[in-house]
Order: sequence, then C-alpha cells, then structure tokens
Amino acid sequence: MIEAKTIWSDKDRFVGEASSGHAVVLDTGEVKTASTPIEVVLIGLCGCTASDVVGILRKKREPFTGLEVVAQAERAGEHPKVFTQIKLIYRVRGKVAHKAMEDAVRLSKEKYCSVSAMLEKTAKIEFEIEYSE
Repeated sequence: MIEAKTIWSDKDRFVGEASSGHAVVLDTGEVKTASTPIEVVLIGLCGCTASDVVGILRKKREPFTGLEVVAQAERAGEHPKVFTQIKLIYRVRGKVAHKAMEDAVRLSKEKYCSVSAMLEKTAKIEFEIEYSE
C-alpha cells in the first residue's frame, strides 16, 4: 500500500509526503513558488516512463549516455480540467539502436508505466523520439 498526505503550509502552499518519506512543495496560488498538483502528475508521468525506458535499455545493454523525457499536455476547458492530450518527447543520447529505443518506449506505454495507463483514461498520449550521439 502507498500512502500520501498533504499539509497546508501557508498562503496557497502545501507540503506533500508519501510512504517513501520524501516531501514535495505544491503551490495552487496565482504566483507560483512551487509546482502545482497537476504539474506534479505530469512530472510523475515523465519519471515513470523514463524509469521504464532506462531499465529496458540497460537490460538490452544499449550504450545510452542520457535520457530526457519532456511532456507537453493540453487540458479540458471545463472542470475537472483533466489532461486530454499529452505528447511525450524522449531525447536519448548515445549510440542507441533506434529499434531498441522504439521498443523500450512502446513497452513502457503499453505494459509497464502505471501513470501512463491511468492518464490514458482521459488523454490521448503520443510520443516522439529524438536521437543525438
């Protein structure tokens, strides 16, 4: 079981903490001093799929030297303003076989990434891979 809690700090700021014991500051005010809760969801998606891809590339012994995952999302106009479209851009560095990278991204999307599986209930998720050696 995973447990999380959020405690109001001040103004429109909150401190969230989960079972791991690590804290994150959230801000829902007009002037942002931290990420908003919905931004943290998007960061979670990037982290989830990046972790999958790194693990798969390691298992395949692919010589990658870096990976960055960028998410660009659109939200519904009405409340609840769920994500409706998300584009994930994977920027991989190193001499990685294109097929290995494509397989890793596909496996993350279709099988391993729990965050992606949840978000796909409301959002169309597309991806693009950029390579640099």
